[in-house]
Amino acid sequence: MGRGNKRGRGGGGRGRQGRGGGGGGRGGRGGEDNRVSFEKVEKHNEKLERYYNSVLGLADEEERHDFWAALKRELPNSFRFAGSKGHALAVQKLLKTRYVPEISKISHYDGTPVEPPQPVPWYPDELAWWMTTPKNVIRRFPPFAAFQKFLVSETSVGNISRQEVVSMIPPLVMDLQPGMTVLDMCAAPGSKAAQLLEMVHNGEEARVRKSLKDHAKQDGRYASPEVKSEDAADMEIDTSDNGRATGLLIANDSDYKRSHMLIHQLKRLSSPNLIVTNHDATMYPSIKLPSTPENPAHNRYLKFDRILADVPCSGDGTTRKNANLWQDWNPGNALGLYITQVRILVRALQMLKTGGRVVYSTCSMNPVENEAVIASAIERCGGLAKVQLLPSDDKLPLLKRRPGLKDWSVMDKSGKVWSTFEKVKEHEEDYGASVYTDRLVEGMFPPTNADIPFERCMRVYAHLQDTGGFFIAILQKMSEFRAKPESDSKKIEPKPPITSIIEEIESKPEPKDGESLLPKIEAADALTRPTESNDEFVSAAARQNQENPTSDGTLTMPNGRKRSRDETAPVETEESSSSKKLKTQDDGNEAEMKVAGEAEIDVVMETRKLSTKDEVDEPAEEGMENRNVHYPPPPGAELDLTTRPGDMRSDSRPKQQQRNRSGQQFEEPFKYISGDHLEVKSVEKFYNLSPRFPRDRFMVRNAQGEPAKTIYYTSALIRDILTENEGKGIKFIHGGVKMFMKQDVQGPDVCKWRIQSEGMPILEGYVGEERVVRLYHKETFRKLLIEMFPKLADDGWKNLGEIGERVRDVPMGCCVLRIEPSDHEDGFDERMVLPLWRSAASLNLMLAKEDRTAMLLRIFNDTTPLVNNSTNKQKIEESVKKQDDEEDERKSVASGFVVENGEVKVDTSSAIEAAAPVNDRSTDAEIKPGPYGVVTGAAPEDQPMTDVKAGKIAKGEDTGGPEQQLNGTGGVEGQLGGVS
Repeated sequence: MGRGNKRGRGGGGRGRQGRGGGGGGRGGRGGEDNRVSFEKVEKHNEKLERYYNSVLGLADEEERHDFWAALKRELPNSFRFAGSKGHALAVQKLLKTRYVPEISKISHYDGTPVEPPQPVPWYPDELAWWMTTPKNVIRRFPPFAAFQKFLVSETSVGNISRQEVVSMIPPLVMDLQPGMTVLDMCAAPGSKAAQLLEMVHNGEEARVRKSLKDHAKQDGRYASPEVKSEDAADMEIDTSDNGRATGLLIANDSDYKRSHMLIHQLKRLSSPNLIVTNHDATMYPSIKLPSTPENPAHNRYLKFDRILADVPCSGDGTTRKNANLWQDWNPGNALGLYITQVRILVRALQMLKTGGRVVYSTCSMNPVENEAVIASAIERCGGLAKVQLLPSDDKLPLLKRRPGLKDWSVMDKSGKVWSTFEKVKEHEEDYGASVYTDRLVEGMFPPTNADIPFERCMRVYAHLQDTGGFFIAILQKMSEFRAKPESDSKKIEPKPPITSIIEEIESKPEPKDGESLLPKIEAADALTRPTESNDEFVSAAARQNQENPTSDGTLTMPNGRKRSRDETAPVETEESSSSKKLKTQDDGNEAEMKVAGEAEIDVVMETRKLSTKDEVDEPAEEGMENRNVHYPPPPGAELDLTTRPGDMRSDSRPKQQQRNRSGQQFEEPFKYISGDHLEVKSVEKFYNLSPRFPRDRFMVRNAQGEPAKTIYYTSALIRDILTENEGKGIKFIHGGVKMFMKQDVQGPDVCKWRIQSEGMPILEGYVGEERVVRLYHKETFRKLLIEMFPKLADDGWKNLGEIGERVRDVPMGCCVLRIEPSDHEDGFDERMVLPLWRSAASLNLMLAKEDRTAMLLRIFNDTTPLVNNSTNKQKIEESVKKQDDEEDERKSVASGFVVENGEVKVDTSSAIEAAAPVNDRSTDAEIKPGPYGVVTGAAPEDQPMTDVKAGKIAKGEDTGGPEQQLNGTGGVEGQLGGVS
């Protein structure tokens, strides 16, 4: 959805606290659970209903009834198949053939059939689905339980994204093509960014395979057989890097913690074309690019082909999932966010290439946050000659929508509706200004002197297609422009609070009998204690790169609770800091703006600080009791004065701890290593890498620039960005894919760098045949999934079917397991590539537990428990003996403490159940050959037992992924792994 979920109390699930991040969630005073079920929330708000009945142009009473009835129903459950299109279609096929037929057999008590999941009609290729089945039905029938298990399993490994359907719209209308650069300005939690990243890589797999096949003979390589794919990729676009994607996604969020939520969401896609940054979107810094050899003195900056501005909003289109909005909604929410939204959109248009497009979206229905923002941004950027509003009616033809509003009124916080700004001014002339009219500005009303085609905008309402509410507009930059300063008439500039208080007192009537002699003075809420500010000494470049402790439009208290707009009455004061002059250089067409050699940025916009005394209903953290809070946080407000890279202020304070005000940890630098580095050379030799795989894109994350734990890989463009902007204050949080991890090995000739599973799809086509193992039959693969560390010694390799001889003969170290499709009855339909570790005496598929179980369920519809064949008997016996020795001493220690190595320590055993040792009791089980059954039976008397110490892995027990399997207790045949 838009960002409404993250703003204010009642914003609900996507705030920093996750579900219930606002006042409606868990964690109320005293730790009580304040959540109320959707059905029990009273769904009525007089102001909300009165305003939208008047402003949305609903046709008649019947449509108004349908509109409000839809907003009061819960949303359908929806999800999207993620990843490459070919793989997404394969998982989707499984849903269609395995689960939907079984669910379709279920009937209600009256005999009517239960509606199975359905594809969303307007989403391309049926890759988005939804279902309206009630929860009580889902819980009652086994087919739904199996389907639910499938959803959870595939979501955990990133093949399915749980996402509201209207949230899927903005990326679909961007016309993003491979090879383009795209910025998501307010990206967390990342569902839309994931869609954009998939588009950046659209068709890449097919293009890379074509390149490998075309050069196989020349490079002396074997090309895997062609696979019939439903992903019809365009082979003629983005081909400059041997088929590898050259595009770029920068995903940004102003909140550091949400930035890491974003990383978690996007890392599943394993993209070397992704950067995550942490900046205030209203002042997003321009990114420098290397100069060209032809003009080395010319500064170049990154311009984007596409930008998504899914901005902070009041979120009143989300009442179907955030029921607390029925009580919390207030027209002041939209009024307070308008200026932030305009600034974000103007900044987006500045960073576009000429001809590029911005998609502006909110999950609000309020025209103040939608059409008014569009009009104000176009006006600031020079009008329709510079920025055009593109039609959207040709996008997603099956999506039901309404055109944008051409005329609208504005409701102030008191609930009074104003049709024009002129009437507001007339009222102020007659009666004086109030705290309510002070917040109304001309830009919030329909423009009177511009013929903007608002009908080209897209409005989605709940009753049209059983969705949430949403607004989308597509803007195209026609030529470069110099953005106008924010004029006084466009700003929210309240009067000084003392003046407002006096006027309000004078305007109040005499109290009647029985009424309070001291009525509430609204203007008094705007009072704030003075704050010190050194902003006048701060350069524009330093200002835009300082820490922004809260997200755009988010008011976060020191204790993590988010305050609603009702809890504040912000005062807006204009800063006295002087703006830097813009350098202009006439090139015969348009002025090229530079800010004193720094990034292109609209420094003419004047910073305004909104302060309000922090009135909390819960104790604040020590030392934070009197902290001022800002809503929405303006550019440069509450700057972190700690010295940052590139900060040239003479009054900068001494360097402090490597943690900033919002708790942001110090980020290790991005350092690229040469292709001639000894470690790169060792990797190249061991894996016999093709000369077509670049050696100059390997990177490490440490100040020394030496490969110590992990080697990352990025695209060439990201390499240029990270190296050119090093030490210049841009807050890069993530970039690159883990390609190699260091591992302790069992021989001098074994490469200590193993291929990570996330880097395997990128590298595998360039690995020499010496390290490749091919597999064609499902039963062999099933055995590798279920068994960890199957034995090779003592003829154990004979139990590994078709790959037995190959893995027996391949030298120790990491291998590439290529699962090739075939027409065999026991063959695969889809090609897969996975890392395989060959140790001295065993083999192991380098997959985490959740990946193993998800593949078992997806490919075999099998829920067999995993079996660990690692024997490390001596370590287990020593551990058991140590436990026995300490058991006697444990009894004499107070409850909650234990004795370890002769010392009394806090007992943490209950908190680390996942670290429990593998069950070492002998079993008589064996893995019987197909059909796809379970671990059963005793071993035949004439066959030696190879897994005499195997133990079933219980639910919740941590088997670990590659890092844990190699680096933790047990390791590879008991070897301690390298540092991860």
